[in-house]
Amino acid sequence: MVHFVGAGPGAPDLITQRGAKLLGGADVVIYAGSLVNPALLGLCREGCSVYNSAQMTLEQVLDVMKDAASRGLDVVRLHTGDPCLYGAIREQMDALDALGIAYDDTPGVSSFCGAAAAACAEYTLPGVSQSVIITRMAGRTPVPERESIAALAAHGATMVIFLSAGMLEGLQRELLRGAYTEETPAAIVYKASWPEEKVVRCTLGTLARAGQENGISKTALILVGDFLAPCYERSKLYDPSFSTEFREATR
Repeated sequence: MVHFVGAGPGAPDLITQRGAKLLGGADVVIYAGSLVNPALLGLCREGCSVYNSAQMTLEQVLDVMKDAASRGLDVVRLHTGDPCLYGAIREQMDALDALGIAYDDTPGVSSFCGAAAAACAEYTLPGVSQSVIITRMAGRTPVPERESIAALAAHGATMVIFLSAGMLEGLQRELLRGAYTEETPAAIVYKASWPEEKVVRCTLGTLARAGQENGISKTALILVGDFLAPCYERSKLYDPSFSTEFREATR
């Protein structure tokens, strides 16, 4: 059996209880060494075989899985955050289907959740934004033209941008082609939930300079939108003048 497990954003205690249990019982662990906190490997049992997938190809990862399956061993494929975001898990699952190897998927706390927590922010504020766009800049991995930064920025919604901290000048330029202005609030969240976590608040017009001045060029999320500003509307859910299924309005 292969278990895909989300490791969470970084802090070892942010892995789920299910994920920790699977990790502790695994015979083989293949972890994304470029992003997963190695402290999590302390949960592995003695004698567990550990592989760093940052040094492996897909074919090599599958070879380890096939060998383990042939010997009746349990494998944990440990991905950073939640595997469903930029985890390259579909190609692994399709290959396992073709090989007849059983697998399951345990979700994790995504780094975009960790970034909001680090910034003490709520992405969906009434009267400000009720949509969150999660995306990335095109780099060596292309992005469909309809999903370009400029096209998505046209909505003016909350944006969380992965895998783009090394391209801040281009990112800033493309975001300004949308509905945002140079004064739109932004933040660079470096290694959310890690001991070295850092939140750099800026405006969109100073985004690239803020990254350069703070020496941040990787392992960071970019947050953009008016949800970072102080103004918003009160939630209707807890407004005494608003009736719900569970509470009658009192005024």
